[in-house]
Amino acid sequence: MPESVPVRCPACRRSHRYTAPSYPCACGAPVAPPLDLDGVPSPAGHRAWDEEWVTVRCEHCGLRGEWPRPELGCPCGTVLLIPVTGPRASVPAERPEHPAARSAPVRTARDAVTAAVRYLRRLGHEDVHRADRRSPSGIGLVGRGVLAQVDPSARPATARDVECLWLAAMTESAACLYFSVGGYDEETQVRADALGVPLFLLDLTGTPRPANGPADTLDADGA
Repeated sequence: MPESVPVRCPACRRSHRYTAPSYPCACGAPVAPPLDLDGVPSPAGHRAWDEEWVTVRCEHCGLRGEWPRPELGCPCGTVLLIPVTGPRASVPAERPEHPAARSAPVRTARDAVTAAVRYLRRLGHEDVHRADRRSPSGIGLVGRGVLAQVDPSARPATARDVECLWLAAMTESAACLYFSVGGYDEETQVRADALGVPLFLLDLTGTPRPANGPADTLDADGA
């Protein structure tokens, strides 16, 4: 079972209960970051790409992977960083790559984000970076005129996930894309088609593959 800890926001003093999210290891076992039960959450300040990850060891196979650092978004607007035990991963910052760069296998959440960033850069969005605000599910990416959601979990993305992304993009007057490792059910694809949201499946080779009509169109135009 994933760990959970009580969290009090230092800004508004609201009490929360935070449960660590689980991510699929390459062996298929669920992995959750070990929370520091004695640690004190702190408000997020300046966001740096190489500080957004923690190293977690899979208890089933022993493989060490890099996963998004746990955080909690309080309704007051404060983003709280949840302390974890163990070393923090050191992840080099992404550098712009040639559009024809080869893909890399997706084994961790970082791999999924990297694959999505590479694809967005292929479309011409060189300024893509992680969003400051925590997304309802997965990891948010933002660039000039574009929002993207990357869901590295094994569960299929839901219609609500797509709707939340679409609403955020409408607010920002931006285009949006959804990348998922777990895929999409028929209801989600139908809803995304109606909203015009391109859906991409991140397969194990690290190649984003179109999963609906808008994605087919975008992929053909951007290739």
